[in-house]
Amino acid sequence: MKRVCAFAAVFALLGMVGGPAFAGWPAVNLSPAGATYSYANGVSGGQQVGYAELPGCNHASLWSGTAASWVDLNPAGATQSNAGGVSGGQQAGGAWFYGNPHAGLWSGTAASWMDLNPAGATQSYAAGVSGSQQVGWTQIGSRYHASLWSGTAASWVDLNPAGSTQSTATGVSGGQQAGWASIGGNLHAGLWSGTAGSWVDLNPAVATNSVAYGVSGGRQVGEAEIGGKNHASLWSATAGSWVDLHPAGAVASEAIGVSGGRQVGHAVIGGDLHASVWSGTAGSWFDLHALLPTGVYSQSSASSVDVSAGETWVAGYAVNSSTGQREAMLWHYTAGPVPEPSSLITLGVGGLGVLLGMRRRRA
Repeated sequence: MKRVCAFAAVFALLGMVGGPAFAGWPAVNLSPAGATYSYANGVSGGQQVGYAELPGCNHASLWSGTAASWVDLNPAGATQSNAGGVSGGQQAGGAWFYGNPHAGLWSGTAASWMDLNPAGATQSYAAGVSGSQQVGWTQIGSRYHASLWSGTAASWVDLNPAGSTQSTATGVSGGQQAGWASIGGNLHAGLWSGTAGSWVDLNPAVATNSVAYGVSGGRQVGEAEIGGKNHASLWSATAGSWVDLHPAGAVASEAIGVSGGRQVGHAVIGGDLHASVWSGTAGSWFDLHALLPTGVYSQSSASSVDVSAGETWVAGYAVNSSTGQREAMLWHYTAGPVPEPSSLITLGVGGLGVLLGMRRRRA
């Protein structure tokens, strides 16, 4: 979709007046040679994971900061695969066998694949990994159950909370697992500490639906549906701690990754997704999309963030304007705090009417 002219003018002006601050976020295209499209889902410890279409099916992928570093993780016998998270040299995701995904774990190569699909489960998927834990979902009967593993299929723990018809876990860190559960027909963001009974409902009092995607350092991120619109959200382990990260003038927003006091995701600006980073408040919103080459990419989103030793790495994707395909993208910031957003952003945003539907994490 085309941006309204007002936005084009605003961001052109931002590029003129914000040079040094914007220059600190170089973007690297991770899409490997020969890939139709690609997507980066996670970043940690100098590694990035996601998938690339080669040829005709998705291959779980691992990078180390450049397109040339790409490693094909698709295991032998799998028709397709996808890596959802990375931590400590391990990659979590899923591989499809006979049409069904199996949650799995890698250690840097396709041959290292370990199948986590529990006995009796129709299918499963691992969306995140941290330390010795992996999280995701498992299909039990016709329902999806939030799931926790510790490196083997036999270690599987069913996290589906009492009273929930189905659930999914998407993030893990420090012994906590974040995700959502269906409660009374609505989605509620939630937090576990290793068991179904530890479930904490994070749904804000003002929200119709909510989901949590990431967790780190006692903070959780996701989105909450407020007045029919999705708002990027931040929690500190309770529903009452909810912080609305929705930037002024955006139509919709969501936060997907969190690390070291920063949150990433996207905001809908002028009908397009803009990769975004926050530092704990709506006012701290910073537009990463504005740093991409002008006219080359129409939309973008950030999926994961890793803050370590003063450096910030953000993984996600950008949509190529010429091909219409997603290309895995990595942003890297090396100096000081995230630059303060320009007041020009707030002044130039408004009058938008495109609603982003509640995000569903793909398997």
